[in-house]
This record gives sequence, structure tokens and C-alpha cells, in this order.
Amino acid sequence: MQTGTLTGFSAKSLLTNVHRGLQAPSAPGANAVTVNGDYVYFHYGCDGLDDRGWGCGYRTVQTLASWLFHNCDLPKGRHTLAPSLPDMQRALVSLGDKPELFSGSRDWIGTVEAALVLDYFYDVPCKIAHVRGGDLERAVVEELRGHFERHGSPVMMGGGADNSSKGVLGVCGTAGHDDSSLLIVDPHCYGLQRDRPELQRQGWVSWTRLSSLDHSSFYNLCLPQTGNIRHTLK
Repeated sequence: MQTGTLTGFSAKSLLTNVHRGLQAPSAPGANAVTVNGDYVYFHYGCDGLDDRGWGCGYRTVQTLASWLFHNCDLPKGRHTLAPSLPDMQRALVSLGDKPELFSGSRDWIGTVEAALVLDYFYDVPCKIAHVRGGDLERAVVEELRGHFERHGSPVMMGGGADNSSKGVLGVCGTAGHDDSSLLIVDPHCYGLQRDRPELQRQGWVSWTRLSSLDHSSFYNLCLPQTGNIRHTLK
């Protein structure tokens, strides 16, 4: 196995914990449960690579990876903030998941590839939860609430008709109620790094009602399983 590296930019220029300061929506009888610990917000072009239109899954994986880096005691040799996009592509080819032509391409990745990448670079297994569009209010709320309470890490969310990758940082609401919301960090922001208030004003990180998602689409969740890894922040 190899460790990934980020080159061509300073990681210090990236923002951390971009959800801080956002007010959780009011939902009767339900408290918000959010990510526990520090993470870095990765998005289109944040390292100088213009990956608009295909890189959202990779950027969400980088956000998840940064949480593992900051909050878990990782095996020796796994101390990298996040793998680069080329490193992820080479890893998937090495694993036999993708053909040689995938390396250097603009092919996107989804939640299954995300799980393979995180296991490859960090030895952290991931659970893939498949949710039908018509079952979002129940299944997604139950799955995410349990995940944040047990593991505390960000989650990657992708779908069928709605195939844009999303990072999920929290959930607020009661299973089965249509007023439930997800705390979403969007990797599709492009350009120079904004400050935290601006990202929130522009909706790149926001509480989003589940009812606004595409209920004709299925969704997959990639949930890092950190139960056997000691968290360094709690």
C-alpha cells in the first residue's frame, strides 16, 4: 500500500469545520447530532486542479479523509491529510476496481469507490447504506443519527438520479417526519477559498430539508466505521 500526498498548495490555506456557527433548524422533539472533531473542507479546484464536472466525489472523500487524519490513531504510514485525486485513481487501478485508463481520466467516483479508497489509504472500513428515495425521512435519519452518535465522522452521500456527491456533517429531526434536515457541505464550490461566513451565506454548507432531495432517486451513504480505532478527540 502507498500513502497519498497533496502537492502544489498549502493545506494551511484550506478552511476547517465550516459548519461552525450555523444554527440548527427547529424540529419538535429532535436534537441535532453533528460531526465530532475537526475536518478540512475540500472542494473543486482547492489544490489548483480544475476538476469541475467530475471531481465532487473525490473532494468529498478528501473531507472524510481529513477527519480520519485529525481524529483517529491511524496505523503507521497512514498519517496523510488526504490523498490527491491522482493518488485515488492509482489506488483504484491497483486494487483492480478500475482499468488502467482510469488513471489520469476525468471519470467520477461514487460511494463504493470512496469506501475502497479510505480502506486503502487509512485501513478504515466503511459501511455502504442503500436508501430508496421514498424512504428518506425514515431510513436516512435513523442511519445518520446512529452513525454520528457512534462514530462522529463525516459521511459521503450520492445517488442515482441525484448523482452529485454531498458531504453530510449532521442530521436534525425525527425518523419519519418530513421536517428533518441534513447538514450538508457541498464540494462543488470552485475558486479561491472563501471565509466561513461567506460559505454559509452562499449555501455551500447549510442545513437542507430532506424533503428538498429527489425522492425519485435512491441514495447511498458511505459511513466510515471507526469503532475499532481510538479517537484522539472526543
